[in-house]
Amino acid sequence: MIDRERILAKLADLDSYLNELAQIAPSSFEEYVRSIEKRRACERLLQISIETVIDICAILVQSLKLGLPSEEDDIFEKLVSANAISSEMAKTLKQMKGFRNILVHEYGRVDDRIVFDIIVNRIGDFEVFKREVLEALKKFQSQAGEQE
Repeated sequence: MIDRERILAKLADLDSYLNELAQIAPSSFEEYVRSIEKRRACERLLQISIETVIDICAILVQSLKLGLPSEEDDIFEKLVSANAISSEMAKTLKQMKGFRNILVHEYGRVDDRIVFDIIVNRIGDFEVFKREVLEALKKFQSQAGEQE
């Protein structure tokens, strides 16, 4: 049984973080680099948004009883094999996770241009993820209904 309520709560959290990011996102790279507070706030909001996405994936893997991942990236492959997310999304999620690791563990290496590029050009990846998760919830719920 899918923990639908927990996933929906996490999706609501993700919406909240992305809305905050949209409110503070600077309109130009120059504005972005001028404000250390804005840069750090954007980095943090991206970090917790990505962590929320990873949490949702872990909840799905656990709910669908897909087994324990042997590696952290294995969680995405398990969801692809269960038809919960697309293989394209799995690739995107691996990139997100790698970027999150840089934000958390190698903050001295954070490239401001990459962060700004993600805010401007890749924020839609979160929307695609949310759509895929909501579609998966519908699919698995209807399958569960058919089995009853």
